[in-house]
Amino acid sequence: MSSNPINVLLVDDNADAAKLVESYLNRVETASFLVVSKPDGPSAIREVESNKNIDVVIMDYFLPGMNGLEVTKRLREKNKQLPIVFLTVKKDMNLAVEALRLGVSDYLIKEDITSPVFPNAIQSVVAKQKLYREVTELDIRKRRLEAMQEFVVSITKEITAPLEEMRVAVGHMLERDQSDKAAKYLSLIKENLDRLETKMEKLKNLKEDKTVQYIRDIKMIDLS
Repeated sequence: MSSNPINVLLVDDNADAAKLVESYLNRVETASFLVVSKPDGPSAIREVESNKNIDVVIMDYFLPGMNGLEVTKRLREKNKQLPIVFLTVKKDMNLAVEALRLGVSDYLIKEDITSPVFPNAIQSVVAKQKLYREVTELDIRKRRLEAMQEFVVSITKEITAPLEEMRVAVGHMLERDQSDKAAKYLSLIKENLDRLETKMEKLKNLKEDKTVQYIRDIKMIDLS
């Protein structure tokens, strides 16, 4: 059994049906499920807004007020990537097509609840969404790294000459002024120039977008 439970938001106004879904999911040996049930669209939307741990939504079509399709549209406006598994009493091709057009991950009938098809479908859509997030994050990090490298190359051209001029000037001053105080401050300047050049070289050769927490929401590039 997976150590991380799958957080399920079940939207169904039939309390007995909701208990049945939860009961069958609790019997699954290959995965652990935590089910939160909501009886209508508005309460489901509020749950999605407040609960960021939801992995998948199981959506009944027949709901009071807004039907399942209308709730799905509203949820897509709130969270475009949240997997939704549509659940109906019987197969309806028109309904299935409309649901899939809204980006629903799967379409099942309530008879499937008692079969392995149901938990397998839930695990499958959650796994696909996790893979999608990982691939997206890798792409974002790659693009961010490329942007940083381009920036570093451009500023390196601008500051290489001034840094070298400062290094030469510090060397000349050290030759002319042998006092302990001057030597101390000029050596400190030289050390900082060396440190700056080392950091620039690390930035130029950066192969990974590695950041660490700095202050609150601010992150810094780790050049250690």
